[in-house]
Amino acid sequence: MGNFITRSTCLFMAIAMSLIGLQEATATEKPQRSLPADAVTDYQLGGSYTPPSGVNIVVRDSTELPAVGLYNICYVNGFQTQPGDSWPKELLVLNPDDTPLVDPGWPDEQLLNISSKVQRTRILERLAATISRCAKAGYTAVEFDNLDSYTRSKGALKLNDAIAFATLLVKTAHDHGLAAGQKNTSELSARGKTQIGFDFVVSEECHRFDECAAYTLVYGDQVINVEYTDDLRGSFKDVCSDSQTPKDTVLRDRNLTPAGNSHYYFKHC
Repeated sequence: MGNFITRSTCLFMAIAMSLIGLQEATATEKPQRSLPADAVTDYQLGGSYTPPSGVNIVVRDSTELPAVGLYNICYVNGFQTQPGDSWPKELLVLNPDDTPLVDPGWPDEQLLNISSKVQRTRILERLAATISRCAKAGYTAVEFDNLDSYTRSKGALKLNDAIAFATLLVKTAHDHGLAAGQKNTSELSARGKTQIGFDFVVSEECHRFDECAAYTLVYGDQVINVEYTDDLRGSFKDVCSDSQTPKDTVLRDRNLTPAGNSHYYFKHC
């Protein structure tokens, strides 16, 4: 009799185990937070400082700590090396002379070789540690830069390589509870959201290059835009009055210098 279990007991145990499983799933679930509806962003990649009054989103490099109490986006160079970082040669795109191929606009950044599944897996292992560090530091989201590195790879990388690797990066960010941001590359907006899974966009100079609508038509108000003082199309008043300009548009100095520097400039629409 001591080993006898009734059908009702079995049913009770099954329900109890299901509830425990549900509680455990809920406990480990890490939902992503969307950008605030009234977003005002400060882009601080040149060094962290106290955000101006009214700012509620701050973008900082992964080596920096997030701003207390704000929506913080962690910058990760997802498709090229960070300046100063050392990567194994076999994980880099190489020139015919066996030297690493660099981004012509950023000669201290080398292109990561994401041309195969094996390569993408090995590179992701390293970047996953950075993404994890962002989450542990208290960041809300992450943006992955240089999605368009394939356009500078001299044929070594293809569009589908970028899409495949971006998908891995986004999944890793989501696994850590971080929203994931597409960086530039307006031609990938639709696929970026529906196929890759990006949650928002960080655009640089979408007004200057007349491509803001390519982002907002797909992502709505989940678009951050940064314009630069040295290359505006018209005045900043013109930028802000343009119906296609994202509401969350900030004007910064090109080098994104910290407040207190003589070149520092910050203005928001």
